[in-house]
Parts: sequence; structure tokens; C-alpha cells
Amino acid sequence: MALNLFGHNEINPPAAITAATLRSDRFRLQREVDWQRLEQIVEALEKNRPGRIDDDDLLELPVLYRKAASSLAVARETSLDAATLAYLDSLVRRAWFQVYGPRTGLFAWLRHFLLGGWSASVRDIWLDICIALFVMVAGTAVGWILVANDREWYFSLVSPGMAGGRQPGASAEELAETLKGTEDAEGLTVFAAYLFSNNTGVCILAFALGFCFGVPTLLLLVYNMALLGAMLWLFADAGLGVDFAGWLSVHGTTELFAILLSGAAGMHIGRSMAFPGKQSVLAAAASAGRRAAQVMAGCVIMLVIAGLLEGYARQLVPTTAGRFAIGGAMLFFWITYFAFAPRPRDHVGEARS
Repeated sequence: MALNLFGHNEINPPAAITAATLRSDRFRLQREVDWQRLEQIVEALEKNRPGRIDDDDLLELPVLYRKAASSLAVARETSLDAATLAYLDSLVRRAWFQVYGPRTGLFAWLRHFLLGGWSASVRDIWLDICIALFVMVAGTAVGWILVANDREWYFSLVSPGMAGGRQPGASAEELAETLKGTEDAEGLTVFAAYLFSNNTGVCILAFALGFCFGVPTLLLLVYNMALLGAMLWLFADAGLGVDFAGWLSVHGTTELFAILLSGAAGMHIGRSMAFPGKQSVLAAAASAGRRAAQVMAGCVIMLVIAGLLEGYARQLVPTTAGRFAIGGAMLFFWITYFAFAPRPRDHVGEARS
């Protein structure tokens, strides 16, 4: 040992370096199994290969991340070697992104959504869909019966702007004129945009009212379908029931399906709040809200399609048979998609929740 100016023994520098190296090696050996396990999980997630990760490893991801973060904090406090610090810093950053960062990019989310995520969420709320469908059919019947017994109900259910000349007292020829198509698509863009805006408002309102335990949603569905029932009676009474059904089916099979799903999504939240089970009301509402929000995101797509069909296809296809063909094809497509699209295997989302 060397003697410094104050007469104290100075530790040999090589001995200090050796001690620090040994301390760093022991620190690494005690923890590197968890670090390597975390790194393997992170690499699989970064390469978008969650199928290669065991369920146990995926569930341990948050725990392994916290252990690595704790190791990094200790390494900084004890001034371990630069290589260990750099490795841990990189590993913790990458793991943080997988645990807390954005789950997927826009295109990855959209692919996951369209290739099964949306349809799976729709199937998950099947009971609410059945309830909403029953209410909508009942509302249509109520509208028909009310107007059939007293025509004055028609003016209470159908606003003048919505009626557009379709009202009791109009002749069959006048009613048939409102169902005719046109060969000119000019101006239909504005019409389609208006219909999309209107129908989107109905769907959003039906969804939003679900937070009041679903009761206002049910009333809204009854009212909107009573309006439809009133118009069905009007055209059927004039002998134009089939023509009106064909005119409506072009966009109606998509639009009414979207309204059905919106109402069901709202009721799903309301029903979860009214009957939370073992969860708290807020927890039940949050869980149902995530599922219902995915259904609503799909409803926006359906309404865009319905607006285009209503603004273009319905106007440009003049025959009842052609309109039924379009509407029937769309109904078949939606039922097939929602019933048979495979459920995707959620990767990080299930582990994080």
C-alpha cells in the first residue's frame, strides 16, 4: 500500500477495480435470468410475434419489468460498470414501451379490428342485441297499430321534413313518385352527407343514453322504430308495401343494423351498471364500456356505407328487385361477418388489463 500526504494508507487502485468488478458480476449473476426472460418477451412483442410467448411469461411481463427497473435504480446508486447500466437502461426503456406504451399502431389496430376484433365484441353483447331487436320490432308494431287506428298519430310520429310529402291522404301515384330513382347522381353527395350525419346522431344518442341504465336507449329505439312502422303502414295501405320495403332495404339493412348495435352497446353499459355482479359499478361500467366502444367504432363504418347506399345506390337503382338484391346482399354480408369472423388472439392487451 502507498502512503498519502496525510499519513493514511491508500487502497491499491487495481484492488478497488477488482472489487467493483466482482460486485458487478455478482449483481448481474443474481438477476440476469429475469433480465434474459424479459428481453425474450420484449423481442417477441417488438417483432409482433405474441404467439411465441407462453401465457405465463406474458402474465409475468409487468413483474419482470418492475424487477428490471428496480435493478437499474440499484445499479445507478452503486455505480456499477457502464456496460451493465447501458444494458439495463435499454431493456427497461423497451419493456416500458410494451407495458405502458401504445399497444399497436393505427394500421395494426385496424387490421385486428376488421379481422375479428369488431365481430367478437358484437358477439359478446348478444344478449343486449336480442333485447334491442325485440324492442325495435315492438316499436315498429306500435307505430303501425297507432296509425292504423288513428291517422293523426302519423303527424305526431313523423315530422313534416321527414315525411317529404309521404302522408295520409296522398294518392298511390304520389307515394309511388317518392320511391322512384334517378339517373342523375348530381347533388346526391350532399344528400348522402346529410343522411350520414343524421343517422350518426341517432346512433351516438342511443349509445350515450345507455349510461342512464339503458332505459332512455330503449325509449329512443321505440320512438324511431314507431316512425318506421307509421311509414310502413302508409305505403302498405296504398298497396305499395313491397315497393317501400325494397326502397328501404337498400340502405336499411345496414343502417338499421347499425342502430341496433348502437342501442345494444348502450344497453350493455347500462345493464352492467344496473347488475355489476361482484364488481363495483364503476369497474363494471369501464369493462363494458371498452367492449361497447369497439362496437360503436364499427357502427361508424356501417353508417358511412349506409349513407353511400342511401345517397347513390337507392337513387340510381330504380327497380324493386334490384333494391332487394342490394339490401339482401348487405344483410347477408353483415350476418355472416358478425357470426363467423374468427375471434383474434389478443396479445399484450389481455396481459395488461
